[in-house]
Amino acid sequence: MKRFSIFLLLVFLVLTAVAQTISGTVTDAQTGDKLPFVNVYFDKNHGTQTNFNGHYSVARNGSKLTFSLVGYKTRVLKVKAGEVLDVKLEAREDGVLGEATVTGTKQRYSRKKNPAVDLMRKVIAAKKQSDLKRHPFYSIDKYSKTIFAFNDVTDKVLQEGKFKKFPFLKDHVETNNETGKLILPINVDETVSQEIFRQSPRSGKTIIKGKRSTGLNDLFYTGDIFTTVVQDCFTDVNIYEDDVRLLQYPFTSPISSKTAISFYRYFLVDTVMVDSIKTIHVNFTPNNPQDFGFSGSLFIAADSSYRVVKCDLGIPGRSDVNYVENMRIIQQFQQLPTGEQVLVRDDMLVELKVVNFFQKFMVKRLTEYSNFSFEPIPEKTFKFRGDTQLAADALMKDDAFWDKYRSDPLTESEGKMEQLVTQLSQVKGFKPVLWVAKAFIENFVETTTDPKKGSKVDIGPINTIFSQNFVNGFRLRGSAQTTAFLNKHLFLKGYAAYGFKDRRIMGSGEITYSFLPKAYLPREFPVSNLSLNYTNDVMSPSDKFLPTDKDNVFTSLKWTKVNHMMYFCRWTLVFDREWENNLRFKAQLRHEVDEPTAALFYQPLNGAGAPSLGGNWQKKLTTLDATLSFIYSPGAKWVNTKQRRYSPSLDFPVFSVSHTMGFKNLLGGDYAYNFTEASVYKRFWLHSWGKIDTRLSAGVQWNKVPYPLLIMPAANLSYISQDEMFSLIDNMEFLNDRYASLFASWDLNGKLFNRIPLLKKLKWRESFGCNVLWGDLTDKNNPLLAKNAADARLFYFPGEFQADGSFRYLSHAMDKKKPYVEIVAGIHNIFKIFHIEYVRRVTYTENLPAKRKWGIRGMFRVTF
Repeated sequence: MKRFSIFLLLVFLVLTAVAQTISGTVTDAQTGDKLPFVNVYFDKNHGTQTNFNGHYSVARNGSKLTFSLVGYKTRVLKVKAGEVLDVKLEAREDGVLGEATVTGTKQRYSRKKNPAVDLMRKVIAAKKQSDLKRHPFYSIDKYSKTIFAFNDVTDKVLQEGKFKKFPFLKDHVETNNETGKLILPINVDETVSQEIFRQSPRSGKTIIKGKRSTGLNDLFYTGDIFTTVVQDCFTDVNIYEDDVRLLQYPFTSPISSKTAISFYRYFLVDTVMVDSIKTIHVNFTPNNPQDFGFSGSLFIAADSSYRVVKCDLGIPGRSDVNYVENMRIIQQFQQLPTGEQVLVRDDMLVELKVVNFFQKFMVKRLTEYSNFSFEPIPEKTFKFRGDTQLAADALMKDDAFWDKYRSDPLTESEGKMEQLVTQLSQVKGFKPVLWVAKAFIENFVETTTDPKKGSKVDIGPINTIFSQNFVNGFRLRGSAQTTAFLNKHLFLKGYAAYGFKDRRIMGSGEITYSFLPKAYLPREFPVSNLSLNYTNDVMSPSDKFLPTDKDNVFTSLKWTKVNHMMYFCRWTLVFDREWENNLRFKAQLRHEVDEPTAALFYQPLNGAGAPSLGGNWQKKLTTLDATLSFIYSPGAKWVNTKQRRYSPSLDFPVFSVSHTMGFKNLLGGDYAYNFTEASVYKRFWLHSWGKIDTRLSAGVQWNKVPYPLLIMPAANLSYISQDEMFSLIDNMEFLNDRYASLFASWDLNGKLFNRIPLLKKLKWRESFGCNVLWGDLTDKNNPLLAKNAADARLFYFPGEFQADGSFRYLSHAMDKKKPYVEIVAGIHNIFKIFHIEYVRRVTYTENLPAKRKWGIRGMFRVTF
């Protein structure tokens, strides 16, 4: 009886506590979206915030409960004990955070005589005192952990959904403390590094002391593609920098010296204690919630230092960022004995949703900084190539090493990543599903379904199996390449193809020796390769500019008739060397025999004034040349895939220069020539106005040569839009021996569309571009001039014979005073994946049919 009384007492106490609790969900009154981080309070000392799902629960401590969030009208509601209260907040068009008062006119935000703006100006001015680079030296230890997980994994999902066949997954599911949701960690990356800096000579380096990655990334053997992409999207956030690179975009820092005051709106909230320090609480939000910017809170020391003690960052609920449902970044700062305010802990949590019917994801990252030192650093410490050095034993650290640097131990699920991968691999039917998924993602088919063994030979790329062109007609191709699981230094690849129209078998074979052992393929950074390639195939002259395979099934669909083609037999010997600082050197020796086919022919000038059927046509053109080239891309990071290597970000500049020398009478070479080319690529960020990508190129053919050795424009003949290629220039339409080109594209990232009432809901983004080509054909290489009429070293320009026997030239010499110009207007982020653009030809439109003066191009493009 006594025990029963105690039980009744406990039940009574629990029910009493529940009855005193107010709970509910806060949503946007217009969109119905759940609002995270809403302040819910009775007074300054009794309150809480809504979680990522907009849910709150607060102990009753008064009769009126306040709901406030920057950018929304504040609501004050009477509440009863135990009440479930769902609240809708209305967005303020003027963005002002204040009490819910009804007035006849809007209260406009003003920066003049605004105490919040005055305070932020002082904070921005004071941040110079926290620049560690004022010291001759500094070093910092850094620990970073990134977790990638399935998010919102409910019991129903585990029992009835796609995870039903994996009952062991329930043993790996855990509750996320920040959101209260169930998550399933699938990949954990940890890194311990030391950042070092010196003033003279100025240099900053990173030494990676320990690194490990466990989870699903182990099932993919094309380098750390998973880890690299995640880390590039969710980089370290330093608000003391003017621009914070996040989600591959520059977000304006709330304390940016350049644009913070004009980009954000600031609101004083109150004074609060943070870690025993009295601080001023400031809320901020972008002027336009759909711009790429932060919203959140800053806690500024309430003294003359104006240092940031803590910041709480997120993105506005109406932000135009794709796939991100919620994001929160909490940073803590400390003051060093030398006076600088430094970041010591950085917590980031991002919830991602690709599409409604697909599993949600979560990225959680913890970064800690410690052991700040300004002691002199030995010069030898900086003596390594590149900006980052991986310690020899970095991948072999034991548990004691990681326990030393972790302030928060791994959770049970995080520590069982290897067990998870093993259990997945043992599930019946998992290996074939993974095999198909990898083939779809990587465009290659592995010859094993056992992830632990690794594929020694990959079949692909699979998007080249079927294609078509004017000469081959319908074309079949089978391709394969070996991997490092067969040999870490020696690699083979090749293909065989058959054209059903010309009934010819074509193919290619390549052998590569890598002087550096590779994890999977020889193209992995940094390369140090010697390759020998033989190819016997057919192509159009413009195919050499394509960044993908020329027989890609998608690019084989052309907007123009491409019947000027050639068979070619090519040998190349290439030495390719790359250094850690992203300087790349390439030396190539090439021997090629070209045989024109279809409408293409080589006819030396014979004085007849025009090409003639059955004339003195040259059956083949043989060239032997050597090329030296240098490419420098400082700051580039690379992701390795089975088809190619690419950079997840193009924020770095690229400089290139090359020279090709042709040899006459050596191994059958018909001509001596010299061709020099240089280019520079640069991206310019315009803060909330998006980015501008530019590439300026120029080249010169120095010698007298026939038209196959002249400079032709980079013409894109397919309906798939290609960067840095002309969309409306026909195959070999212009032939020059001097040229300069400029490709410029401006992606406004929705800056205009976000301000148009009907369009801003679609979240489309606008872009504009202009492609310009200036060219000149000097007299010595112009076959149309009378003085060259009998010069057998030159060929008639390509073209087609008409039904009446006349000849219509396809190629022309450009007017050096008149550049070719085409303009582009595009819309991307259509359904978050489509990019469509309208291209208009501005010059050289004479005698062109109307349908050739414009075109529609498109592609798949996924961005945040």
